[in-house]
This record gives sequence, C-alpha cells and structure tokens, in this order.
Amino acid sequence: MAIGCRAQQLVANKCFGKCTVRTAEYHKRARPIYTFSKNVIQEKGERICGQYHQNRGTLYTSKKLAGTPRLSPQEVTSILRANEHTQEFTSAGSVKSYDSNQLPSNNPIEDTRTEAQCLLTKGLLLGVFDGHGGASCAQVIAKRLFHYITVCLLPPDILHKYLNALENNKPMALLDVYNDKLELVDELKILYEASFKTFVKELSEIKDNQRDFHMKEAMEKAFLRLDSDMSNEALCKNDGKVNMKTLSVAISGAVACVAHIDGPHLHIASVGDCQCVLGVLTDVNTWTAKKLTTEHNTDNHEEVQRILREHPNNERGTIIKMERLLGQLAPLRALGDFRYKWNKRTLNSTLLPYYGETAIPPNYYTPPYLTACPDVTHHKLTPRDKFLVIASDGLWDLVSPLQVVRLVGEHMSGKVTLSPFKLPCKDMRISDINHMLLQRKEGLKMKPTDRNAATHLLRNALGGTEYGIDHVKLSQLLSIPQELVRGFRDDITITVVYFDSEYLRHCPP
Repeated sequence: MAIGCRAQQLVANKCFGKCTVRTAEYHKRARPIYTFSKNVIQEKGERICGQYHQNRGTLYTSKKLAGTPRLSPQEVTSILRANEHTQEFTSAGSVKSYDSNQLPSNNPIEDTRTEAQCLLTKGLLLGVFDGHGGASCAQVIAKRLFHYITVCLLPPDILHKYLNALENNKPMALLDVYNDKLELVDELKILYEASFKTFVKELSEIKDNQRDFHMKEAMEKAFLRLDSDMSNEALCKNDGKVNMKTLSVAISGAVACVAHIDGPHLHIASVGDCQCVLGVLTDVNTWTAKKLTTEHNTDNHEEVQRILREHPNNERGTIIKMERLLGQLAPLRALGDFRYKWNKRTLNSTLLPYYGETAIPPNYYTPPYLTACPDVTHHKLTPRDKFLVIASDGLWDLVSPLQVVRLVGEHMSGKVTLSPFKLPCKDMRISDINHMLLQRKEGLKMKPTDRNAATHLLRNALGGTEYGIDHVKLSQLLSIPQELVRGFRDDITITVVYFDSEYLRHCPP
C-alpha cells in the first residue's frame, strides 16, 4: 500500500534520536514511511552522501546504495518482465486483449491482480487489489470477490440452477480465471466455500422478491457481503480457539479497483486509492485521460466530510489526524482492517490477547470508522475509447494519468513494428496499403523495448526522463536493498485492457 513513494530524503529528528524518510516535496499524501533507529543507521553505514535527480525531485542515496553493483540492461529487462502476462481474445467482443504486470517492493508483494471471464453471464472482470499490513487480505479478496460479484449478476432462474448444483455437490463453473498463481490452503477453502454457499442461498431468496436489477447495487452487495463474511470468519471460534489464519486476514486490509466489461458497458467499483483511467483518442488524434475513479483519502474533501458526518461533533478533531483515519490509516475505505470496524468489546476480546494494546486505534469511541462500500461508476464505451489502465497507487505515485495514457498510446503505435508486416485482408486497395505502410514508418520512431504495455509503463515510470530511459536510474531503483526499497518505491501492479474499436462502432447499445 503506497504511503508516498516519490523522491526520498532522509531527515534526522534529533529530539527523538530517530530518522524518518519523507519526500523531498512533502506532498500531502506522503507520510513518514520508514523509521530507523539512529544507531542502526550508523551501524549499517547509511549516511547520506549523494544526490540523483528524478522527474519530481531529488533522490538522496546512501553509501550502501552507491556501492550497489549496477544491473546490466539484460538484467533490468529480466526483472521487469518476470511477472508480465498477455491474454488475447479471439471471440467477438469489446475487449481484444489485456497486458498485466507486477513489480514487488514488499517481500512478499502485497499487491494482487485477478482477471476472469464470466461463464454464466456475459462480461469480463478485471481487478487490482493493493494490500496493507500484510499480503493476506488482498490475496483472499483476489480469490473470492469475483465469485461474489458473479452470483450477484445472475438472473433468478440461473441462480437457482447454480444453487441446486452446489447443494448436490456438483458445482457449476462461474469463472474462467486467467494467469492464476495463488492457491488457498485446504482449511480456508472449506471455510470460504461454506460462507459462499450460505450467501448464495440468501441471495436466491432475495432475488425471488426482487423486481429490478441494478448493477450498482449488485457490485455494492458483493463487496459488503465478502467483507462481512471475512469478519464473521475471523470471529468464529473452533473448540474455543481463535483461527489465526482468518484473524491475520482480518487484521490486514486491502483497497480494490474492479472493472466489469460487457459489450459497450463498463462498470468500475472502487474502494480506496487504486485508480482506473480510460485512454481516449480525440478527433484530432491527441490522447486524453478520463479518470473513472476518485481516491478515498484525505485529498477527497467529500469523503472526509462523509466520515465526519457519521460521528459525533466532539470527535471531529480525532477522526482525521495527520491526514489519516484515526491518525493511522491512509485509505478512508477498505476491505478488511476490522480493527477500524469492530466494536471495542470485540477488539478487546479478539485482538488484544494476540496483538497487544497497539491493535486498538487511539480515540476509538464510535465504530465503525471504515467501510468497504465501493463507489460504482458506469461508462458507455465508444470507438474513441482505446484502452483502460487499472493500477495500484505505486504507479500513480510516479506518473500522472495523462502521462500513462500517452505512454500506452505511443506503445500502441510502436508495437506494430515488433511483428512482420501482414495485410489484414485480401483485395485491399493500393491507397489503403500505402496508408498502413506510412503508419508503420511512423511507428518505427516509437518502437518500444517491450511488447507488453504494462512492462512498458513500469520501465518508463521508474527510468523515464525528458530524454528517454535513463538506465542508471532504472538500475538503481531495481537494485535497492530489501530493507530500504520500501522507502523509495511501492509495489506496482498494472493491467492495460485494449478495446476493439470496430466492435464498439457496430455493437448494439
């Protein structure tokens, strides 16, 4: 979870004998993100000795960093491409393909991503999940949330068929999940399947009496019910013993951004500060970035006012402190993080024996202070909408939405030169072939190093300058020691979704 990963400066606080990493600009979103004991820093020889210019400030490096062996271009490329994935779709639809990639900072990485095709309804689901306080909550959400969303989208008759199949131990497949590398332990699988089955039963009863379907309500119900199930699973005791696996999921948290694409209809459900941006090509062939999400943090005045309205006036000075919820949590909406949702009696009985008094936030009087309810946005796609970028804030801390859209747009133009020239169909006119060749000639000027657009974004976000990619800068940011890297960059997860303009031009509304 990013807490501000722009250019860093080590600032000594002599009063307390500690050093705190802060951004050189000290932007609103950048809080202290690493605290080192002064003695530890001296023992490790971490004394500031050099400067290195970045896009947005100065990167202060230490002797330890300066002595790190420089990576070769091949080693840099190997690191950047380690987690990339491309999925192409041959069937007719609004999505042609998507590229995804992840670059860890935390070990293990706290970001997760999931992409899946709905099998019982139309639509493609894509999500990015940014965890904090550990990786467990984000991983569990990535495995479960799409199933909750999918059953909420089912019409009543298909939902009943699905429930009957579940009860007869012959479950129907809901999703075709791509590039799934995570596997839950058997103990949690059994527990999660029981919770999900209960939800499907209750949902089938609700849908029998439901007249109208609303996508917004369906997405909200899925997010909130999964959050509620994770809470109940953490509080459920087996033989009087707390399940530490479900409790660790409950004590950590995650923000999420999920896209559902069905023909021309794009719905985005967002909780926290992941962002989703649409790349739009204007009539004069320039790129514009259309943001489809609003971050739930203290930069969002409406979100701050919403939280303040939900609590007594005498708490106005303590609910938001140091631009964080109760002075601790940066996102103002999240899944998990039940230490900001449970009542104080539950916190005392459940968390206190295992995590100590620090598990209970200060000034904790009128919970819940946190919600998992998403903002849901609808956008009708047009042929001008070329691609969608969903990413954790590790990317947006380094580059702006417009920069991201321009980089992907340039990548689209240059990527065609990476493959041999082929005519898309027979009997083409000479003028059309000439036009394609001229486009290819222009694309050669922007020929990218990477075929995968998400990798292209990673390379430019970390090493981009006004004059192109700076290998020294890129090498340095990829070889920072594990104990220091979190102070310079966050986990980054990116999914780039490409739309089929011809399909959108002719598809029914």
